[in-house]
Amino acid sequence: MLLTLATQNEGKLRELQSLLAEERLPIEARSLAQIGTRDQVEEVGKTFGQNALLKAAWAAEQGHGWALADDSGLCVDALGGAPGIHSARWSGRGDEANNALLLEKLAGVPAARRGAYYRCALALCHPSGEALLVEADVAGRIAEAPRGTNGFGYDPLFEIPEWALTFGEVDLARKETRSHRALAFRKAVPLLRILSRG
Repeated sequence: MLLTLATQNEGKLRELQSLLAEERLPIEARSLAQIGTRDQVEEVGKTFGQNALLKAAWAAEQGHGWALADDSGLCVDALGGAPGIHSARWSGRGDEANNALLLEKLAGVPAARRGAYYRCALALCHPSGEALLVEADVAGRIAEAPRGTNGFGYDPLFEIPEWALTFGEVDLARKETRSHRALAFRKAVPLLRILSRG
């Protein structure tokens, strides 16, 4: 089975490919670049779920078959859920600037009030209109300073309290035991197994 992964984000692509391999699904994943497009659909949804469905439906048309898309982001309690659906483009200048902006907005906020969660909405769509949406969250807190160089996005600031480590400090295998994206993907595995059997 061919599956188009609706992302231009190399970090997301690596994570999703790793998860497909871990589940030993007979699925050949292709990126948007591999099917010949550098375009992206405009994310005009009001929720992670709406944006995931928009991206997956668009990618299904581009790839002429099943497509998988996620929309995910960081929601910080002390910021009323921001950056939320705007996580990737919050500062308008990339991951490092996003992290700096987050730390600036949380300056002086004590550890007890730095709660946050990552949310992932994962959509699987076919050009016929068939669609599935699953969502998952992982709770954590925002560290006082970036730690670690693994992962992407807000990973160096997102700490799992019981580990006392950020996602930036753990390898991909360990991150996948807890990440929002991995949890959402595992919810979609039963359907992917059915689809892969034709």
